[in-house]
Amino acid sequence: MSDTVTLTVTGMTCQHCVAAVREALQAVEGVQEAEVSLADNRATVKGQADPAALIAALQESGYTATLS
Repeated sequence: MSDTVTLTVTGMTCQHCVAAVREALQAVEGVQEAEVSLADNRATVKGQADPAALIAALQESGYTATLS
């Protein structure tokens, strides 16, 4: 069974940002799927990833994220 984590992501301005956020999240161990919405400034991650690791991965990519 997988868990779902929803993050509010700030700093995204275009589809390139969406792709960068998705790539950063998918690189985190335990992520099965990452969906990113520019319109909502949200990322939904499915899998067994540590939320702190997800936030750290986005910070390393230049974005700010918090748990929604």
